[in-house]
Amino acid sequence: MIELAGIVILGIFAQWLAWKTKTPAILPLIIIGLLVGPISTLFSVDGTKWIEPIWNGEKGLFPGESLFYFVSLAIAVILFEGGLTLKKSEVSNVGRVIFNLISIGSIITFAGAGLAAHFIFELSWQISFLFSALIIVTGPTVIAPILRNIPLKTNVSSVLKWEGILIDPIGALVSVLMFEFIRVEGGQDFTLTALIEFGKILLFGLTFGFTFAHILALLIKRQIIPHYLLNVFILATVLGVFVVADIFAHESGLLAVVIMGMVMGNKELPNINELLYFKESLSILLVSILFILLAANINISDLLLVLRWESLILFAIVVLLIRPLAVYISAINSDLKFNEKAFISWVGPRGIVAAGIASLFGLTLNKQGVPGAEYITPLVFMIVLGTVLLNATTARLFAKLVGVFIKDSKGILIIGASSISRLIGKYLNDNNRHVVLLDSNSDNVRKAQEMGINAIEGSVYAEDIFNNIELNDVGYLMAMTGNSNINKTAISKFRKQCGEKGSYRLITSDEMVDPENNPSEGLFSPTDDYINLMEIARKYPQIQELKLNSLEHLRGLLELIKINPESIPLFVKNPQGELSIIPAHNRDQYLTTIEEGSYLVYVGKTLEYEGEKE
Repeated sequence: MIELAGIVILGIFAQWLAWKTKTPAILPLIIIGLLVGPISTLFSVDGTKWIEPIWNGEKGLFPGESLFYFVSLAIAVILFEGGLTLKKSEVSNVGRVIFNLISIGSIITFAGAGLAAHFIFELSWQISFLFSALIIVTGPTVIAPILRNIPLKTNVSSVLKWEGILIDPIGALVSVLMFEFIRVEGGQDFTLTALIEFGKILLFGLTFGFTFAHILALLIKRQIIPHYLLNVFILATVLGVFVVADIFAHESGLLAVVIMGMVMGNKELPNINELLYFKESLSILLVSILFILLAANINISDLLLVLRWESLILFAIVVLLIRPLAVYISAINSDLKFNEKAFISWVGPRGIVAAGIASLFGLTLNKQGVPGAEYITPLVFMIVLGTVLLNATTARLFAKLVGVFIKDSKGILIIGASSISRLIGKYLNDNNRHVVLLDSNSDNVRKAQEMGINAIEGSVYAEDIFNNIELNDVGYLMAMTGNSNINKTAISKFRKQCGEKGSYRLITSDEMVDPENNPSEGLFSPTDDYINLMEIARKYPQIQELKLNSLEHLRGLLELIKINPESIPLFVKNPQGELSIIPAHNRDQYLTTIEEGSYLVYVGKTLEYEGEKE
């Protein structure tokens, strides 16, 4: 009981430590696992581990192979949650690169790492290529924290995010084929076995994934599942699909749950965000437990096998030669620039699937007495720990060096996707400003997306909203909902993350009555609240521009608008097309100069005021 509680407590502590230090959680998790596992044998009185994952006759948490059954089920949940976050809109420019990375890139990694392991460690070809198959994967559990903490260009983030999730079942598939090859001992029997296994995995993985995704979507839309059971019902379904698919074809369950998550994540489903929050919390708990268990399961003798100069050479070849070669070949004739390819080449940390399957296959082959099998688990863990440590400590610096780090955050986040928000968002889009709308109303989000606007269904109260890569370059915040509490919460909560260039909200009806005491973050007008803005947008559903002659011309227009209740100023647009938000408060400090050829951007009745030319 103490060991089980200790794993959960240490796992959550590691997650907190990772959040505090802005590093992938896998790093402290593996270190803690090694400390309570193999390293603890050096300090314990009886020479045993503080935490023994597998029952050894005297102590241990899991009898037989039940640890790996738990690992497999946990990985299924993690991959399903990752699949839910994959959106088709993210791959419009880099879809071919992602496909190449999980196909051509996998082949290059498989061949290159297999050759390196064979010649450096003098392992058999079978064991060498089983190792290379296991390190094909990158993994969402380690990519996500890196993307979350570094503001990257969207194309780069999209490639890394999609590759990390989609390549997991690919790596698992190749690993299973190599495992079967070792057990069958090659020859024509293997060729037939491999083809049969490959076909079965694709057939059952795709079939079960698509079928159950659509069945679940139908059940959710027709509200056949009660709301309080929705999350646990879907969890049970995911585990059931994984197990049933795996019965028909070993390891097809991984493909099935990824496909299932992708299909459901791209459907307009009610309560999908609640599902994402639940699955993310569950994934965090499972990842915390898994990495500590798998690291603790390594023996001190396994660690000594890889504490050699050959390990450093193998690691350097995988990171500095094979990964860049796979990326650059996969990105030939793509829209990715050289520096973007360089960053993607640098970031390729391995994750939970590699560690989990390596532990399972390594233990199984060791029991069968296969020569060299004892190298599988420690070598894979060496690659996992090494790549995570390297990327966690250098990714931000490397992003700045190669120029994919977003320095000037000009993107605009609009809280609320009502008709006026969509109208303004469309104008911003048409003027080459990256704008994202956030709303908990799925209908509003859908309407915005149909207009070609980036829109996210979510709540300002959600803790993980900034995990979305669409918000990487956001520097401005405009809270424009009809709920003053939501607007104020958005300002107080997101000011640091995305409002360093400016955080604004619509004034309330009470503030509108007293324009002289408007809040410093007031947006657009000191005399117009959400209701006024919506009414004017309903009557005049078009953003207008009026050329400015001078600063006095602009001030005169703003005074005219004060007495004209049917127009509201929004932005000032300079001759280069740059847009500046007009505040409701302290306009005199804001209106200090106007470039010749600028425009006043407003919504409402057409204004007629010439002003005086300078």
